[in-house]
Amino acid sequence: MDPLAIVQVSPYPWEDRHEVNSYVRRLSEELTGRGHHVVVAAPSRDEEAVRLTRRAIRNGDVLGEPGEVRVLAVGEVLPISGNGRGRPAVPIDVARTVEELLLVSAFDICHVHEPFAPSVSSVALRHSRALNVGTFHAPAERVVATQVARKLVTLVFGRLDARQAAFGATAQLLDRFFPAEYEIAHPGTAPELARVERVDGEPLRLVFLDVEERPALRVFLRALRRLGTDLPWTATVVSTQGPSSSTPLREGIRERVRFVEELDEAEALAHADVLIAASSGALPAPALVARASAAGVIPVLSRLPVYEELADECGLLFEPGDVDVLAAQLARLIEDDALRTRLLGCAPAPRAWSEVADQVEASYARVVDRRHDLDGDPDLWDRIKDRRLIDVDLHMHTDHSGDCATPVEHLLATARDVGLGAIAVTDHNEVSGAFEAASKADDFGVKIIIGEEVKTATQGEVIGLFLKEKIPRGLTLEETVAEIKRQGGLVYVPHPFDRMHSVPDYEHLLKILDDIDAIEVYNPRVAIGSFNEESERFAAKYQIVRGAGSDSHVAAGLGSVRIRMRDFDGPEEFLEALRHAEITTKSGTLLYVQALKFLETRATPKAARRARRDRRIRRAARKG
Repeated sequence: MDPLAIVQVSPYPWEDRHEVNSYVRRLSEELTGRGHHVVVAAPSRDEEAVRLTRRAIRNGDVLGEPGEVRVLAVGEVLPISGNGRGRPAVPIDVARTVEELLLVSAFDICHVHEPFAPSVSSVALRHSRALNVGTFHAPAERVVATQVARKLVTLVFGRLDARQAAFGATAQLLDRFFPAEYEIAHPGTAPELARVERVDGEPLRLVFLDVEERPALRVFLRALRRLGTDLPWTATVVSTQGPSSSTPLREGIRERVRFVEELDEAEALAHADVLIAASSGALPAPALVARASAAGVIPVLSRLPVYEELADECGLLFEPGDVDVLAAQLARLIEDDALRTRLLGCAPAPRAWSEVADQVEASYARVVDRRHDLDGDPDLWDRIKDRRLIDVDLHMHTDHSGDCATPVEHLLATARDVGLGAIAVTDHNEVSGAFEAASKADDFGVKIIIGEEVKTATQGEVIGLFLKEKIPRGLTLEETVAEIKRQGGLVYVPHPFDRMHSVPDYEHLLKILDDIDAIEVYNPRVAIGSFNEESERFAAKYQIVRGAGSDSHVAAGLGSVRIRMRDFDGPEEFLEALRHAEITTKSGTLLYVQALKFLETRATPKAARRARRDRRIRRAARKG
């Protein structure tokens, strides 16, 4: 595939030897070796690295040299008292840095890992203008995300174009709370150091790596106390925290247990016969177990779904916290040569990181195919590019809408007076106003696009442009879009993320993505500016033609946004001209036009509204 610009985002400090960081590092190296430009964004404990990253972003120096994985420290982490090893550190002032990174760099793919809030990954997902791929690693439930804030998290995860899970148990857990299709992308397990085989008669070598939650080590040490000294075994505990003070070992057992602070995982596994993982489920280490199995180390694991998935028929299990069964399983392995031989014989083959990259690259290719064609129709553009420039407004209403009191003649006169060359009349669930405007357009010198803002059954509103007849309200979003296309019209999505109105959610938009012709990236009646910004990001992400409209329900709102584009004739020329258009906006009109709308539609008695309507029509006719 063609080279892509990719940002891989980890929520964990890059200096930490965390499984997610290892996954990101190895995957990034593989993708860079295939010609892609890969940047890693992660928090850091290094203040100087954060300062240099911000300078690089300001200077636009982000991608680095070809073949180089550029690591950007996008926020300095704060030390948190009691912070667990599986919990992302909280960075300082990360949102602005990440937003600037994603704005100044034209990434094709934003690949976020564990995008739960609060984290760098969740910030990147919120600000991304690229196609988003998410990989979920830990097979442990996050109570805040799944119970407290599930609705909000579902909306955020809706921005993901592809979802991957490092393990089947992770996918099953996520699908229960956030239903979607999760592709299993197991991490690589190819050993980095050759095993040192046990010599006949040598004690069985047990190893425990202290990467799970701290109580797991206590379970292991208590099992060793029950295992006793009658059997031939030795144990190595790799832990930066040292022995557990709550589980003292008596003499005899203590002599067989070696505590090591600085020992590479690969070297520890190379000199081991059995790996013990005793998590209760709070912080399991499935990637470690997978690597150990592939390296020919027999796993003895607590009975968690993810560990059962990995153990299959090649390991032994015990109930979480059951030290007696753990000790019994270890004793079986020490005494039963046939059992060890059988378990070693079914160990899974190592998985190369190149296989992981193949799978991820294929996922990237599928989501890239969702983007619209940026080139449009070059021949058509050559035909219209020298035509006169006109100002266009693509969204407005007349008194044919129930919530608007603007007569057609008054709308046309105002459009002419503010310098608009073309307007789209898009009444709610009605086209009669647009047809009336078209019949009178020549008198005012304003081109009319026949439109309708259609309320779907449950998925919000969508506008059809260049329609020939009315589309009934209450159809599904897909049915409404199909009816617009049947009439030869264009599908225009208005205020798509204005959650103060009825709008399609992110995932509904993805279902009609191929049929969207243009999307409204600016609407002055949107009360919260971030909704317009989200529309802009959506358009940039999928390379959709950008549009804008005043959504005026009073004539005074016309001109609050203008599309400067070449004159056109018909939907094909219009869409090509819009592709090359410029949008200009004028702020500060929302409260004014909303107050006018209230006065014209609610605060004025019906008789007075009729009299005012007649006056406006007469005045417009005189000016026409």
